[in-house]
Amino acid sequence: MIFENYQVIMEAGLERFAIVDFSEFQKFRELLSSSEKLQDYLDYLHIQEVKKKKDKMYSLSEAKKELGL
Repeated sequence: MIFENYQVIMEAGLERFAIVDFSEFQKFRELLSSSEKLQDYLDYLHIQEVKKKKDKMYSLSEAKKELGL
């Protein structure tokens, strides 16, 4: 994931700036250089979230049995 390590600079009690490692910034800039790269990354993040939510994974034979195939 991008920007896991960062430092926030506050001004007047509000978050104003974030400092990130330059290599992470370069990865982010590369990601934004193409809508295709960005979409791929967003798809990857979505898949990771779905994997976290799944209680059980089914084998092909279990799925067929469950669906009556």
